[in-house]
Amino acid sequence: MTRMLRWLLLVVATIAVTVPLDFVGVPSAALFAGLAVGIALALASLAPERMPHPAGVIAQGVLGVYIGTMVHRDAVDALGSHWLIVLVITVGTLLLSVLAGGLLGLHRDVSPLTGSLALVAGGASGLVAIARELGGDDRVVSVVQYLRVALVTATIPLVVTLVFHADRSHPASVSSETDSAPWYLSLAMLAGIVAVGAVGGRLARLPGAGLLGPLALTVALQLTGLSFGLTVPVLLVQAAYMVIGWQAGIAFTRESLRAIGRILPLALTLIVVLGAATAGLGVVLANVTGMTQLEGYLATSPGGVYAVLATAVETGSNVTFIIAAQVLRVLLMLFAAPLMARGMARLGRRRGGHDPALDVPVAAAARR
Repeated sequence: MTRMLRWLLLVVATIAVTVPLDFVGVPSAALFAGLAVGIALALASLAPERMPHPAGVIAQGVLGVYIGTMVHRDAVDALGSHWLIVLVITVGTLLLSVLAGGLLGLHRDVSPLTGSLALVAGGASGLVAIARELGGDDRVVSVVQYLRVALVTATIPLVVTLVFHADRSHPASVSSETDSAPWYLSLAMLAGIVAVGAVGGRLARLPGAGLLGPLALTVALQLTGLSFGLTVPVLLVQAAYMVIGWQAGIAFTRESLRAIGRILPLALTLIVVLGAATAGLGVVLANVTGMTQLEGYLATSPGGVYAVLATAVETGSNVTFIIAAQVLRVLLMLFAAPLMARGMARLGRRRGGHDPALDVPVAAAARR
């Protein structure tokens, strides 16, 4: 099969899978579809050989800007005097993630770096996008991260109903944004932010600069009111998700799939334990701030941001506070994870200098 036909098959099949997944509300449906289709075609020897590097960098930048636009000044203000306890709880979540990732890294098929990235409780799509650049196995990271997101998203309605007996008769009101920039201004700003952020991030030696540079720049513009209602077109976000999914998916081999199969029982156990531990942090947050136990749980849920938002609205919870806490968690995880990865990479070299899931040097995995 020619190179062009392979790409056409990949694109058409991914779109065909994305549409029904998006219809039923699967988080980041295009990324999940790109990953699944990429794996299937790779195992059938029908996938393109590799993802062009510029496409990956652009996808990271678009995703960085998209995540950055979630930050709003009113959400930050909503934390008020509780900002310190929210920060402490968020750091606690990060430490629990690192501990869980370290335990996963003890498995013979996972390096400490890959294990830590795979179980960081926040920013799943961003971490998948930069895992390879940081020296981890993005295939393991993508599978474990989206297993976490799927489990958290699926269990939120059950926990809210069976544990908290939430009242859905008085939903909260959510103010809609009416000052979005015209599409042509948003596209121009998007291109400028991606270019300046990526270059600036590299000059500043920021790990994962293609994602974190544009993300940091967008957050700064949002908080200073200079974003002028910047929005990222849905089609571009979907395309970025697909590219990130393809990047991990088409690199799969039968051996790597078997290795991930051996990892999943331990990963699943750690995800459940991590979810229970963060629920405990939610109880602490509720007791300190005077919020309800339900609001504490939603504010500290380790993933499923859109499911959390929908549930908060349905149950009449403090939506602004919950989203502010969730956005703070995602930002901290994304910026802390690359720094943490450096330490994990050193630990991995002490263990033998290779990524067991691939049975190739970690440095080589990062260059692929």
